[in-house]
Amino acid sequence: MVTHTLTLAPGDAESWLEPLESQYGAEKTALLRQALEHLYEHGAESVTESGTPLPRHALATAAILAGMHFDVETVAAALLAGLHEAALRADELGRRFGDGMTALVLGAARLNRMDALFSELVGDTGQSESLRQMLLAMTDDIRVVLIKLAERVQTLREMAQAAPEARRKLAHDARELYAPLANRLGVWQLKWELEDLACRYLEPETYRHIARLLDERRLDREWYIDQVITQLKQELSRAGLRDFDVAGRPKHIASILAKMRKKHLDFEDVYDVRAVRVLVPDVKDCYHVLGIVHSLWQPIPGQFDDYISRPKGNGYQSLHTAVIGPESKALEVQIRTFAMHQEAELGVAAHWRYKEGGQGAALADKVAWLRQLLAWKDELAEHTDLAQQFRHELFQDEVFVLTPQGKVVALPAGATPIDFAYALHTELGHRCRGAKVDGQLVPLDTPLKTAQRVEILTVKEGGPSRDWLNPHLGFIRTSRARAKVRQWFKQLDHDIHVQEGREQLERELHRLNLSNVNLEQLAAKLGFGKPDDLYASLGRGDLGSGQLARSLQELFLPPPEKPLVSTRKRKASPAGVLVEGEANLLTHMAGCCKPAPPDPIVGYTTQGRGVTIHRADCSVIQRLPTEQRGRLLKAAWGAAEREVFAVDVELVAEDRPGLLKDVSEILAQEKINVIRVDTLSQDETARMEFTLEVRNVDQLSRFLARATHVRGVGLARRK
Repeated sequence: MVTHTLTLAPGDAESWLEPLESQYGAEKTALLRQALEHLYEHGAESVTESGTPLPRHALATAAILAGMHFDVETVAAALLAGLHEAALRADELGRRFGDGMTALVLGAARLNRMDALFSELVGDTGQSESLRQMLLAMTDDIRVVLIKLAERVQTLREMAQAAPEARRKLAHDARELYAPLANRLGVWQLKWELEDLACRYLEPETYRHIARLLDERRLDREWYIDQVITQLKQELSRAGLRDFDVAGRPKHIASILAKMRKKHLDFEDVYDVRAVRVLVPDVKDCYHVLGIVHSLWQPIPGQFDDYISRPKGNGYQSLHTAVIGPESKALEVQIRTFAMHQEAELGVAAHWRYKEGGQGAALADKVAWLRQLLAWKDELAEHTDLAQQFRHELFQDEVFVLTPQGKVVALPAGATPIDFAYALHTELGHRCRGAKVDGQLVPLDTPLKTAQRVEILTVKEGGPSRDWLNPHLGFIRTSRARAKVRQWFKQLDHDIHVQEGREQLERELHRLNLSNVNLEQLAAKLGFGKPDDLYASLGRGDLGSGQLARSLQELFLPPPEKPLVSTRKRKASPAGVLVEGEANLLTHMAGCCKPAPPDPIVGYTTQGRGVTIHRADCSVIQRLPTEQRGRLLKAAWGAAEREVFAVDVELVAEDRPGLLKDVSEILAQEKINVIRVDTLSQDETARMEFTLEVRNVDQLSRFLARATHVRGVGLARRK
């Protein structure tokens, strides 16, 4: 290993190292000395954003962490995290300090480089919670975040003489992002100082006013608290309690100001400006102490809270009471066990949840894991896999990515650019055709990672692809995006069905020679709320053309003055069909095959409609299940000279003017009645379908033979 002579700023480094040797021992202090060598070798001439020489800033940051008894790797990493990128090459750091500390240093340096982004985004208060979660999700080792918090505290300390605008900018970042994060992680020493310094820079007049009120009474208040502690200790000892601790509870200006604003109090009405805390071994001792306190001093009505029998939703436990203490001054007393105190002070009771007004509730189910995590003093240096487990457990189901404008978007793990687009706006998702991640084009099924900046490439018009709904292709991972795509296609199909149904209705109206039809009345008769629903049902095929025609006739055609020839009645005539040799049975012709003499026919017994007559070669009859074939009856044509039968025919021809006129002339000459015509012209080809009333197949055959000789007709056949 290459050794370097340590070049020290006047007295700084050695005086800083001396007391740490007794704390960490000579072997671990050697690591700190190595880190100092690297710091002065590569950063002696560098300065921080506050204008402070980098070595002095790094020493002060590391001192904060050492004072909180962090492990030596964390303290050493804090010395190096502020160096420029060229001095933080992973290979060189790995050789000098090992992989564990190298990862810490590079992680902390990465957060330092994100400062500009965080500062840009933290102005959007709605983004603060997402930024905190993003910062944690970016971190493989929770100690990286703690190094960053200590560095922010030191930076704010150094900003006292900086320009007001620079101070306000850093203070706003601290209040919105870093102080709540320190609160969440239970690092109270850093949380209170971040809040107090932020308050000092953002609200200097208010801060000075509260500070002046505190300073004016500081000596009196300290003397008063000493008297209260002495009196209370005597009473607790007299009551037989042992192993208790009574101490004054420090108050911070930001906390006092927050309470005054939240409860609309004057400074004189803040009870816990004078406050003590009593710690005892057992829960039963808490209530014993409460009785002693209330026997000594008169309780203030409405100021008692029992968070032991009824813990807060976040698990916080303690007894809070306010009394009229000595000299008739308000005094707050908190009573809890040592275990409750450790839990509350470390933040493992999720203290951040109610201090932040309920933000962060999505992480509530991780409280048990945070309890283990925040025991860093004992566990972090011993368990090498704890850091990786932290990230996996706490943020295994989320990634945090950025828009081109810097907005943070939280998505489920594995989310793709399409999920990102739909999370921003439905139309952006519909028109998405490509994506750039950190400036590079990527496929649309690429899983996104935390801290990536994503740009969506769109087209002016268009919609999603049906492939996006295929789960095997992996384009979409979120239910929101999948639902939006399905809704788009459902609406698209609906529009197509509405158009097709409208065209069908127009053809039927033309056939019946109807105009000025009340569509709302027609829709209501058929059971639809509005005409568009009627069109959609027609287009989907849910509503048949026969049912539509009957409703139109019933509503809008006048009743005939004399009976018309009824095809159904003729079909049911006993003279037309013999079933099992009988001519007086109720029969009707099947619409699927439209039989006509001399077609071989067969009868099928129906329920309530008599016997349906089919052609013997009808596909419906051929597909009948075995158990239903017993309902077939022998049938034959009877005296049918006056009977007419409906048959379907199809003509295909080259489209030309006068084609339909030529075909109509043949029909007239053969005295064949036409009851339905459908024509379609496409690509210079005309397809015509007719439903004709014929007396027998001979009459139909003559028509088809003559039709094939019409100019341009290529096909004329019975359907």
